[in-house]
Amino acid sequence: MTTSREDIIGALKTVYDPEIPVDIWELGLVYSIEIKKNEVVITMTFTSPTCPLMEEILAQVKNTVSSVAHGMPVRVELVWDPPWNVSMMSDAARVELDLTEMGW
Repeated sequence: MTTSREDIIGALKTVYDPEIPVDIWELGLVYSIEIKKNEVVITMTFTSPTCPLMEEILAQVKNTVSSVAHGMPVRVELVWDPPWNVSMMSDAARVELDLTEMGW
């Protein structure tokens, strides 16, 4: 059985930063999903390098994606370049956070 990008995105949409009522996919924190021959690699960032729950969220991403990866190892790479900004959020996230009036 193969792991699909859609399954991974669905799993990522269940992971939330407890301080923000929007999932990490809609926030634009996930920069890439690579389904390789022998592993799944998620490249992501955070809104701030001082996020107090960073380690817990990274572990949750790994565990959640592992649940749909059909036994493939999952690696989560944390990057800070490019830095996250509000323009990376989906329109749905901007509506949820009431940022639509700010022109983003």
